[in-house]
Amino acid sequence: MSVPPAEPSTRRRSAHIGLVALGVLCGAGVAAQSRVNGQLGSLIHDGFAAALISFGSGLVIILIAVIFMPNGRRGVTRMVTAIRNGNMPFWYALGGAGGAFLVLSQGLVAAALGVALFSVGIVAGQTIGGTVVDRRGLGSMPSRALTVQRIVGSILALVAVVVAASTQVSASVPLWMLALPFLAGLLQALQQAVNGQVRAVSESVATATLTNFIVGTTVLLIAFLIHSSIVGWPTRLPTEPWVYLGGAIGVVFIAVSAAIVRSIGVLLLSLATIAGQLVTSLLLDILAPTSREGVTLTTILGTVLTLVAVVIATIPSRIRATK
Repeated sequence: MSVPPAEPSTRRRSAHIGLVALGVLCGAGVAAQSRVNGQLGSLIHDGFAAALISFGSGLVIILIAVIFMPNGRRGVTRMVTAIRNGNMPFWYALGGAGGAFLVLSQGLVAAALGVALFSVGIVAGQTIGGTVVDRRGLGSMPSRALTVQRIVGSILALVAVVVAASTQVSASVPLWMLALPFLAGLLQALQQAVNGQVRAVSESVATATLTNFIVGTTVLLIAFLIHSSIVGWPTRLPTEPWVYLGGAIGVVFIAVSAAIVRSIGVLLLSLATIAGQLVTSLLLDILAPTSREGVTLTTILGTVLTLVAVVIATIPSRIRATK
């Protein structure tokens, strides 16, 4: 007895769920990268050097890959031609600057804050940034309606950050440490959007990923040189191999994000990424804590509130706050 083929709507639904699942895995990668880069920065006492090592190693990996990928090489030509002809704004190619800021903030404060609290800050920024980008649209990505649920979810995400950070603030944690991951989350939402546009124009995920790492490494190299000329150069590098895996992890989740963002939108990608980040980061802080305080009750509550914000923001609605 033959099995009837799946309906087109069922196949589309399954494909959509698969793309969201990839977004969740991207979030797990962000949390893992935060732990790796945070530990590297802590060991060498230099977040700038840790960020440069992470991004630079990622650049080497993707550069080698593109050399052996004909479509990747053609994609670079298509992207450059599109910029020259005015078919793509040049700043679409600068998404790596947002990635550079994320990696730098990981190296500077992730170990001190703990991955869970650090991720809550990123989550709030991603939620709000994804909402704004989806509302306005970008390039070939159409604008999406701003619903009441998305507004409520974004506000609740901000409340979650305040709750999660409350005990750390009372313990005299500098406010800039808490602001960095939030700003990094905002920039990450924009980075995902412009990387998706580069991927569409170049017709190559590898090209979008390579462009991201070239820009990010350049930004971090300049920042590292300025910082080191003022405070001094790193004197030693750690011998633990796993602390150098941040770049490889970044190549994977940046490539996957660039491949799927145009299909599911920036906000849904951000929310899927958020789910992976929160679960993974909380598990990391419980199983292998780096901060002296460990996981506090307010961090757990903030994480739960952020997950609730994610669920609320994804609820479909016929009521639109804006048209």
